[in-house]
Amino acid sequence: MATTNDADANTRPQSRKLIDSMLTERQQMLVLLWELSKLDFGTVDQAILDLLEDFKEILVDYIAAGHFGLYQRIAEGKERRAAVLNTARDIYPRIEQSTDVAVEFSERYDGAEDEIIKNKLTTDLSRLAEEVTTRIDLEDQLITAMLGRDYHIPDVQPQA
Repeated sequence: MATTNDADANTRPQSRKLIDSMLTERQQMLVLLWELSKLDFGTVDQAILDLLEDFKEILVDYIAAGHFGLYQRIAEGKERRAAVLNTARDIYPRIEQSTDVAVEFSERYDGAEDEIIKNKLTTDLSRLAEEVTTRIDLEDQLITAMLGRDYHIPDVQPQA
């Protein structure tokens, strides 16, 4: 019969792999967000549309990685560590809110007309950036609860 420690020892490498992947996607998403935020949307050209599409794709991938990587084990009742469960319970409602904002953003700009991009994208990116910042802080709390304080979470860098 496996002990809880044996189960944790087997789970943590999987958790690390999922978290490392999510953090890579998070960094890629932040780079694209930074690139988009520097643009002038007065004229919408193919380069802007391509960058926006790339951003939406990585944003959705990043959100999904968090959902399936960080929360699935907890939602399935497989997580037994009290610190992880307590942290997840405390932060999940706010994480869910940030997920909704990201999904709404992605849907709003899926095939958006140039006028919407010109008139609303800057404001919507700002709102999304605030949500992403909050989400990152909360995710980092959960990662620390899951993998311990010795796990190095890379600093968020807006540039590649």
